[in-house]
Amino acid sequence: MSTFVADTVNVMTRELKPVWREPMAVVFAMIQPLVFLGLFAPLLPEMAEGGSALQWFVPGIVAMTALMGASFTGSNLMEEMQSGSHERQLVSPLGRPALLVGRALKEVVPMLMQVAIIVAVVTPFSFDLHLGGVLAAAVVLSIFSIGVGALSFALALVSKGEDWMFWTVQQTLLFPTLLTAGVLLPVDGAPRWLEVVSMLNPMTYVVDAVRALFAGTFPVDVVAQGVAGAGVVAALGLVVGVRAMRRSS
Repeated sequence: MSTFVADTVNVMTRELKPVWREPMAVVFAMIQPLVFLGLFAPLLPEMAEGGSALQWFVPGIVAMTALMGASFTGSNLMEEMQSGSHERQLVSPLGRPALLVGRALKEVVPMLMQVAIIVAVVTPFSFDLHLGGVLAAAVVLSIFSIGVGALSFALALVSKGEDWMFWTVQQTLLFPTLLTAGVLLPVDGAPRWLEVVSMLNPMTYVVDAVRALFAGTFPVDVVAQGVAGAGVVAALGLVVGVRAMRRSS
């Protein structure tokens, strides 16, 4: 166990070095979420229950940022596979589970940086900041990001360096997941089949929990469902990712 922890820390430290060297890359990744905030939020004033549309919309954008950021990370592994760096790591003394877990844990740091940027941007406007709720929501999103990142790495391993396969599957799954989770628009009143799909989407419960926490409330059932949804994604991602890493050659 001590070896696994040490290997995981080493891998996570290695993966974080590009983030520390080029922190502006995290800022540039925020352009799309900020555009969504600027263009969509003014169109949804009636969706704010007793307050600004930002109070409803910002948590969804934060969850979207976590999903998109983590789902893109497999592309970094694709580059390492094509350059031969990944193969050299496989024959190193590092344990293969640590190679996956360390990479997945690394996803928490840029996600937290992006959440901080979004909150800092919207707070001067009609957004009520509840710091305790934001911090609690960040924990839920961290668990969720670990799972999504692990699934992205597993997809890269299965794609075996084929860019078209990775991006086709990633894009095919990404937007239906976002839309059925009610990130941009509520699914209340949607057709029955869409409501069922939304109920089966773990991200739906993550988004609901994040919205409740950002509003400064702590409904136990909603938060528990959000933690459970994030936990399911994390467990699935780590199991599938570690298995794919063990089989990688």
